[in-house]
Amino acid sequence: MNLIHRCITGTALALTLTPTLTAASGVESGKLPFKPLPVPGGVAVVALPAQATAPKVSYHGQPVLVRKGPSGWQAVVGLKLSAKPGEDALDVDGHAVSFTIKPKQYPEQRVQLKNQRQVTPNAEDEARIEKEQLLIGPAWKAWPEGFAPSLHFGRPTPGALTASFGMRRIFNGEPRSPHAGLDIRAPQGQAVRAPAEGVVVLTGDFFYSGNAVFIAHGEGVVSLLCHLSKITVKQGQKVKVGDLVGEVGATGRASGPHLHWSLSLNDARVDPRIFLHL
Repeated sequence: MNLIHRCITGTALALTLTPTLTAASGVESGKLPFKPLPVPGGVAVVALPAQATAPKVSYHGQPVLVRKGPSGWQAVVGLKLSAKPGEDALDVDGHAVSFTIKPKQYPEQRVQLKNQRQVTPNAEDEARIEKEQLLIGPAWKAWPEGFAPSLHFGRPTPGALTASFGMRRIFNGEPRSPHAGLDIRAPQGQAVRAPAEGVVVLTGDFFYSGNAVFIAHGEGVVSLLCHLSKITVKQGQKVKVGDLVGEVGATGRASGPHLHWSLSLNDARVDPRIFLHL
């Protein structure tokens, strides 16, 4: 296991806990605590060939989380928003196992920002963004030892969930990439808490995300909590569900105070609502 899979270097970030957050497993029971949604931006659960030990599974070159199901092993696969509907396949111990991605249409979102540079970065901004991606890229792939995610997550801060995940975004009239996270409406300074157990693999102040915290929950499952006004955790710090990590803010590319929560499986950003018991 290399250092990148253990920990990513960065600066400190803050996260807070909501009283309603509770831990739930599903790892030992064999029953997954969510309903599969095999669409772009969703999660597929793929039955695997029967065998005594867990197989090694990858999808488009990324290792995939494997769980023991009621009737055998199953792969829990994150699907990127760019995934094409139709037949696709996993690599399972060197053999292809096919599954189907269903179509899904996401609505359009128009956002007006006061800072035009957050829509069209200048050369200096672009250089900064490029450097930040060298840190952020490995953080999404973190696979720390000793962590097995329960795949049950608590809401990281109280507030109304928006339908923003997957929306085709238009900033100041200019089309940009789809929104790969869930926004939670919340006031400035409200506590943000860890949605599940994990280790903080990266914190920092980034051009688009503002003050941000990356938490690796294990086996390629990673949360990003961003636009924070304050960060209260450090890189390498272990957190439990509900631990404070920061406070709601409007840093980075944000039109006002809110929490942005991205959740990633096998380096694919998926809709966090799939894992919430609403």
